[in-house]
Amino acid sequence: MSTIFTQIVDGEIPADIVYENETTCAFLDANPLAPGHTLVIPKDEYTRIDDLPADVARELFATVHRLVPAVEDAVDADATTVGFNNGTAAGQEVDHVHCHIVPRFEDDAGGTLHSALGGPTELADDDRESIAADIESRV
Repeated sequence: MSTIFTQIVDGEIPADIVYENETTCAFLDANPLAPGHTLVIPKDEYTRIDDLPADVARELFATVHRLVPAVEDAVDADATTVGFNNGTAAGQEVDHVHCHIVPRFEDDAGGTLHSALGGPTELADDDRESIAADIESRV
């Protein structure tokens, strides 16, 4: 069964599409966090960022890069929060990679990503160095 986002791409579900090319599609979020909240997706279904082929990842980010200033200008936003929820534990509700472009305004109460996650985690130097080495060894 295809995701709701694939159904939008296929024209089965209406959406306010603001941009598309052969690889990506962008449309207004049906449940926006702010006016102009836009989702950018690869047209093909991939569940997580790490499932994306490198060429699709490049095209997806190129589309995000193109849309950020367009979204900000369209709604006269002061800034944007741009992000992915990558997996259900991170809050991903649709099993189709999607990037949120959320317009932000000086007087909004949105806060930072740090505030959304409860602030920083304290790590000992040894733990931090071990994690860094482990990540580096896997790249």
